[in-house]
Parts: sequence; C-alpha cells; structure tokens
Amino acid sequence: MRGEQTVVPDAEFESYYGKQIIKTPTWKTPDVPLYLFLGGLSGASALLAEGAALADLPQLERVTRLVAASGAAAGTVALIHDLGRPERFLNMLRVVKPTSPLSVGSFILAPFASLSGAAAASLVTGRLPRLGRLAGVGAAAFGPPLATYTAALVANTAVPAWHEAHRELPFVFAGSGAAAAGGLAMVLVPVAQSGPAFRMALSGAALEVGASELMTHRLGMVAEPYEQGRSGGLMKAARWASVAGAALSVVGRRSRVLRAAAGAAYVAGSVTLRFGVFEAGLASARDPKYVVVPQKERLAQKAAARTG
Repeated sequence: MRGEQTVVPDAEFESYYGKQIIKTPTWKTPDVPLYLFLGGLSGASALLAEGAALADLPQLERVTRLVAASGAAAGTVALIHDLGRPERFLNMLRVVKPTSPLSVGSFILAPFASLSGAAAASLVTGRLPRLGRLAGVGAAAFGPPLATYTAALVANTAVPAWHEAHRELPFVFAGSGAAAAGGLAMVLVPVAQSGPAFRMALSGAALEVGASELMTHRLGMVAEPYEQGRSGGLMKAARWASVAGAALSVVGRRSRVLRAAAGAAYVAGSVTLRFGVFEAGLASARDPKYVVVPQKERLAQKAAARTG
C-alpha cells in the first residue's frame, strides 16, 4: 500500500571487529600457481603441436609434444602434492560432478595427460605412428579446456578477486597459456620452424594483457589486489614481461637470439601472472572490505531497481 513502511530494517553486512569474513584458501604455494601455469602451457602446447603436424614442421612438433606431455605430468605432481595424498586425486575420478570445476578438471587432466604422453612417446620412439597421431589429435581437443578450466576453478570460490573476475579470467588464462607455449617453442626451435609459435605467443600476449586491463577496469575497488601490494607488483611484472616479449619478437623476428629472448620473456610473464592472480585472491580474502562493499553495492542496486 502507498505510504507503507517496512517493519524490519534492510540488512547490513558488517565485518565483526574487522575480522575476516571468509577463510583464506589453504592451497599451497608454489604448488597451485605452478599447476595453473603448467595447465596453460601444456594445453596450448598440445594445440600448437597439432598445428605443427599439419604444417609439416617436425622440430616444432617434437618440442611441443614433449612440452605438453611433461607439463601435464609436472602439473599432476603439483596437484597431488597440494592435495597431500595421491589417493585423493584418484578419488576425484570416481564420480563426475558437472557442477564442480575441480571434478570436471580432473576428467580433463587425466585423459589429456594420457593422450599427450602417448603422442610424445610415439613420436620419440617411432612406434605406432597412427595411434600416436590420433592421440595427438585427442590431446589437442582437450588442450583449450585444460588451459582455461583453472580459471573457472578459482572463480567458483567465494574469494572476491577471483569470483568477481569470472568473466575475464578464462581469457586471461587462455592468453597466458598461449604466450607461454609459443614462447617456450620460440626458445627451443629454430627460426625457420617457429613461425606458428611466434604467432601464437604474440596473439596470446595481446589477449592476456587486453583481458587483464578489461578485468581490472570492470572490477573497480575489488581490483585493488591486482594493482597494489605484492600481488600488484607481480601483475605489473607479468604485464611488462609480456609487452617486452611482444616487442622483442617483432623487432627481432629473424634473429635467433632476439626471438629466444622474446620467448623467455613470454614464459616469465605467464608464470608471474599466475602467481599474481593467486596472491591477489589471497589478499582479497584477508581484507573484509572486498566482501562487504560489493554486497552493499548489490543491495543498493536491488533497492534502486525496486523503487525505479
């Protein structure tokens, strides 16, 4: 009715004596940041390896197949070490939970590791080439999901800097993974064979930097952990490393030394970005304002929508 007033006042969310509202994630460092990085590196490398196979670039294919397989193996070790016991990883493979990014990710990582390992083994030994080629195609199919599902994994938490960035983080991680895969191939493969790696790294760096800038602009105050403190320093270092890699790769396009330096910068930027994103999440979990202020803003928006 007109002029009617509510009896119960609107809810206000406050932090009790400034204490944390959510728990800081107990994920280990460097296990989890390295797992995030290795997933992007190996997933993008498998995709690059399939492109190299189609383009008949044997040196590039060999390197990227080995990187995809070794990256998946190292990432699995990092994940198991974070979980504490190997059987915990095996238990995740007992049931598929579509609503759980960790469960879905386990069913991406396990077949990817098997297929990329089989493709690399076949290429190195020369045995069962058709089956090895088929395994490589399968690994390439699982590559993009492996490179990006970790973004959904962290965004599906209550950690403000991760959850609020759920729109851009998959693009940030995809670009970062592509830059790392292309960059490492630029270091290890001769110039004549590394053309696809050069293009993947350059486009990946552009996607990474662009999506990161869009993310911090949209998040507003919640973006502070990405711009300040230790995590902000890591994010800035990652951005400058990616920009330096792009500049060096364009300037030294035909130089073996400059192309290798560019590739190293791409890889360094990708590693640093994963640590930066991880540390930003921890910082936002420790400070209650990153939970309280967005909640109040959402309540104000709902109130404005009801009255408008």
